[in-house]
Amino acid sequence: IYFVSNWVKKKFFEGLPYNYRNNCDILYPSIRPLKKMPKKEKIIIFSGKLNSSKGYDIFGNAVIKILSKYPEWKALVIGDEIREKYDFNHKNLKILGFVSHSKVLKYFEKTNIAVVCSRWEEPFGRTSLEASSRGCAVIISNRGGLPETIKDPIILKKLSVDELYKEIEKLILNK
Repeated sequence: IYFVSNWVKKKFFEGLPYNYRNNCDILYPSIRPLKKMPKKEKIIIFSGKLNSSKGYDIFGNAVIKILSKYPEWKALVIGDEIREKYDFNHKNLKILGFVSHSKVLKYFEKTNIAVVCSRWEEPFGRTSLEASSRGCAVIISNRGGLPETIKDPIILKKLSVDELYKEIEKLILNK
């Protein structure tokens, strides 16, 4: 049996009376990294479902504060959600809606900072893997398999607007 993360493997066996862990392994999803890192722009990105489970509400509130303090920065939001509606508005915030996978990767190539601040236990977290493969500094929550997706993430100590704001600001100030 192959699992996409150690977290999923542990959850699978949780509560089982026997140890069936033989013949089980982790096969992490992968992506071909770029050979040469592109020039980065002052962009912060969120990609995924635009709902509270994915932490979009946390991102939106934090990024509006960042964009107001650092007007040379821009933010991109990729994704959609029909069940929850958020209305984040700022002249430097662009909500793109659904975008093809190849275009998402191109946006990551230009982006400096990617945020994956999920509340729910992500089985793996492809967004953080893809953003990292394109040279983004990646801020993640410590949920599920997210910490397994990249080598040097910035892990939020607390999943809150203030904590995310603080970590984004650190990256802006410390090039």
